[in-house]
Amino acid sequence: MINTDQVKIEQLLSRGVENVYPNREFLAKLLSLGKRLTLYTGYDPTAPTLHIGHAITMLKLREFQDLGHKVIMLIGDFTGMIGDPTDKSATRKQLTRQQVLNNCQEYKKQASTILNFKGKNPVEVKYNSKWLAKLNFADVLELTSHFTVQQMLVRDMFQERMKQSRSIHVHEFLYPVMQAYDCVAMDVDGEVGGNDQTFNMLAGRDLMKQLKNKEKFVLTTKLLTDSSGLKMGKTEGNMISLSDSAKDMYGKTMALSDDLIVRSFEIATRIPVERVKEIERLLKSGANPRDLKAELAYEIVKIYYGETEAKVAREEFDKIYTKKDYPMTPVVIKARVKPDNLLGILWELNLSLELGRFPSKTEAKRLIEQGSIKVNDQVVKDWAKKIDVENGQKIDIKIGGKHPGEYSITWLDK
Repeated sequence: MINTDQVKIEQLLSRGVENVYPNREFLAKLLSLGKRLTLYTGYDPTAPTLHIGHAITMLKLREFQDLGHKVIMLIGDFTGMIGDPTDKSATRKQLTRQQVLNNCQEYKKQASTILNFKGKNPVEVKYNSKWLAKLNFADVLELTSHFTVQQMLVRDMFQERMKQSRSIHVHEFLYPVMQAYDCVAMDVDGEVGGNDQTFNMLAGRDLMKQLKNKEKFVLTTKLLTDSSGLKMGKTEGNMISLSDSAKDMYGKTMALSDDLIVRSFEIATRIPVERVKEIERLLKSGANPRDLKAELAYEIVKIYYGETEAKVAREEFDKIYTKKDYPMTPVVIKARVKPDNLLGILWELNLSLELGRFPSKTEAKRLIEQGSIKVNDQVVKDWAKKIDVENGQKIDIKIGGKHPGEYSITWLDK
């Protein structure tokens, strides 16, 4: 039975949705007819774990599944070897088939916290090597005849590379062609993906129309980006992986910038839309962002680990971060060249602890800029602030965010 409840359809079409192609009315009509639709999202296994960005599209897929539609989770084990050039300022390093197969081993298990792979309407897992690996050169030539070089060159990242005289490889042009062929091979009615995938998904919509005379709908979801347009991810060091422990997931959420709060509630949780709107009003009226972020962290952890683990993660975080129930750790740093600014000091501390607290200097910068670092009990938001350190001098550093701690640092000449 296909559920045509208009309230649920309205939520599916609005919550966390950036765009619908060819238009919103087209998809609304399809969903109201009671016909079972087949749709998918593709996930390239370029890393060994899915992350919260992937979860955004999976939450939308689950809405379709709950209405009775057929959902496919497509693993791009073939396209993953090439790598999507979207938003990349340089050619991605190609992966071997064994690497992509190793990366996707846990994908289904991680996705099962959101998608239902059992029951009367289970999500089906497919791999695009099943059809892409079988194409011969004549097949590829025929497919590429449906696209133009101009189509590819209008992409922002290719334009930027040409300005900087950086290489654009032919195989990067072929990526959207292959992704377009995925929907033709599976003969789907639609595709869901992040808004950054619009070009690739519309390439599939065009190819479907030419080869099958079929109108494929495309639904793009909003991205987790801050006010500057910066997307959450590995590059920025703020990625929340679905393989993270409940404790780490909670802490990483608490370390998000305040301007991500409302959007995260909307697209990364299941709380009612009315509550999301209320949270937005509370923030505008001066509510403490930390309290709302704690609610966000709880709701996110609850999806992947359940209510009990979410409560434990919240209690542990509060014990450490709010009640300051941890000792001042003495650290002796012997540096050949002493850093003279806060970022350098923080990075030396990171290296000396050998804990990899900050996977990148970008994340360390972000923590400083959002006021999570105190030097001698004073919040410092300028990572380039000059701090002179003398031999044998002590500096107290307090770190907030996902790995809070207090350190009494003594600097010694190496």
